[in-house]
Amino acid sequence: MSERIHSRDNEIVVREHPRSPVAEAYRSLRTNLNFISPDKPLKSIIITSCEAGAGKSMTTANLAVSMANNGQKVILIDADMRKPMVHRFFELANYEGLSNVLTGEIDFEEGIKETDVEGLQLLTSGILPPNPAELLGSRKMEAIIKKAAELADIVLIDTPPVVLVTDPVILGNKVDGVIIVVDSHNTQNEMLVKAKEQLDRTQANILGAVLNRYPAQKGSSYYYKYSYYYNSYQS
Repeated sequence: MSERIHSRDNEIVVREHPRSPVAEAYRSLRTNLNFISPDKPLKSIIITSCEAGAGKSMTTANLAVSMANNGQKVILIDADMRKPMVHRFFELANYEGLSNVLTGEIDFEEGIKETDVEGLQLLTSGILPPNPAELLGSRKMEAIIKKAAELADIVLIDTPPVVLVTDPVILGNKVDGVIIVVDSHNTQNEMLVKAKEQLDRTQANILGAVLNRYPAQKGSSYYYKYSYYYNSYQS
């Protein structure tokens, strides 16, 4: 790697370091997604992880910016109504959002926020509800995903870790595909297997995995880089 990038948890690398190998990795992920279903382009994708702290929200935000930079109209939905992070990447308030739309307090159009990235809109999580799983499993959530898919080229949805809560499993069969973010240092093989099994129960379309925080060697020292790979689970 030509430059050492110590990506912070609230940093959009694609925007801050657009020429870095890390940003290029996000662009490769974007390209893979565009080609994975050429006859029927993916319209809605969930990004989840096996455990907390794997970098799923960072991955979601960077992928969304990369897609918007490529000319796609993107709607990013933060469906992590337990520990929402996405609004922080774009320095937006989170007083109203998905939970408020689901409970009928505001309309979908009122909840959508413009970001400083052209072509990218964000529906933040909103006020944290006591029953996120029930809200995400409602018909209204299906309607929100459908509405967003009508307005955008691609809808990206950030969800909580699949092994910890049922939220991603509930949403799994409501979208075109699921991506699992894997922490190279903390995600155990059995956790990944469990995540896949849980998603398989609802016949979710697992598109692949993103390997995060992979150690790379430069000279005699090790440093962290964010590495992304795309493996189909359909084989």
